Amino acid sequence: MNIHEYQGKDILRRFGVSVPKGIVAFSAEEAKQAAEQLFEEQGCSVVVVKAQIHAGGRGKAGGVKLAKSPEEALEIARQMLGATLVTHQTGPEGKEVRRLLVEEGMNIEKEFYVGVTLDRATSNNVLMVSTEGGMEIEKVAEETPEKLLKIQIHPLQGLQGFQARQAAFFLGLEGEKLKNAVKFVTALYEAYTAIDASLAEINPLVVITREGRVLALDAKINFDSNALFRHKDYLELRDISEEDPFEVEASKSNLNYVRLDGNVGCMVNGAGLAMATMDMIQLAGGKPANFLDVGGGASPETVEEGFKIIMSDKNVKAILINIFGGIVRCDRVAGGVMEAAKKVGLNLPVIVRLEGTNAEVAQKMLDESGLNLIAANGLRDAAQKVNEALAG
Repeated sequence: MNIHEYQGKDILRRFGVSVPKGIVAFSAEEAKQAAEQLFEEQGCSVVVVKAQIHAGGRGKAGGVKLAKSPEEALEIARQMLGATLVTHQTGPEGKEVRRLLVEEGMNIEKEFYVGVTLDRATSNNVLMVSTEGGMEIEKVAEETPEKLLKIQIHPLQGLQGFQARQAAFFLGLEGEKLKNAVKFVTALYEAYTAIDASLAEINPLVVITREGRVLALDAKINFDSNALFRHKDYLELRDISEEDPFEVEASKSNLNYVRLDGNVGCMVNGAGLAMATMDMIQLAGGKPANFLDVGGGASPETVEEGFKIIMSDKNVKAILINIFGGIVRCDRVAGGVMEAAKKVGLNLPVIVRLEGTNAEVAQKMLDESGLNLIAANGLRDAAQKVNEALAG
């Protein structure tokens, strides 16, 4: 689960991570009031108005602007709210700006990068720091890897003091700045583990000239959705308007659904089989429109719901159902498909491959249903028939 920058900073602040003073605004008038409060309380000469969307690259897209007065903040807010921001992470459709963060301006001396995430190759958490703050870290890793330090952290031992100092030394900090950076990194890692985050990224991490303060100028926090049952208080931070409506609908039925940009809808049970199915479609010349895992214990109701979601995607021109009946019975899946097809109106070619428990019973049900379904013998045959259906 992703959250907004201002929400991430509120969480980090509780763990002692230094962040600038900021106020969230949902209207232009609220943005003006926030700017007035910051100018008065913080004594700053400038405030920053930031669009709050679940995507990076906001600055280059015009989603981060400076205001030297409350009136200027008001005008900027009027322009931003309701506008569609297109960045390298939103895709061409962009995201509508519905809320803003008005934050005190900073006298920045230097920008860095720091992030914590899971390294699945080593089963360790990894602390990453870079001297190139404000840039895409993927680009830094690819083009100038010597400017990025990765420190492996054993999950049972946690971040050690020497590792936090190693990160600060790599950034070239000294004296009070180094001490503050060590405190910052330590607090960030504590927050990351305590809230069961999958990513805690600060880009940029900044050093303030006057007192050598180290602050998180930006903050990106992603939660591990599998651990949210331990943090139910954070569920209220979810902003459904930032998520794909199909994925939101799928989550209501506990379906693992991710929308893609292809034209072949996929319904599979099991994540591994779903990935293999998508690969086969791609290899056969097609393009998957989604990842959909109905789960090992799928019921006719969940299958029906998954079918409806796939059919709702206007980009889908054909559907591939690939079920291996191990835990789930194939006849239950067939029942769900038939019910969904009757309710939504079947106007697309549907290729069905069923193997395992009660596969023969399921196939007979589909054959006698009177629905336009294409049987497939094996996964490769299924992928080829999908592409033949698209071509035809």
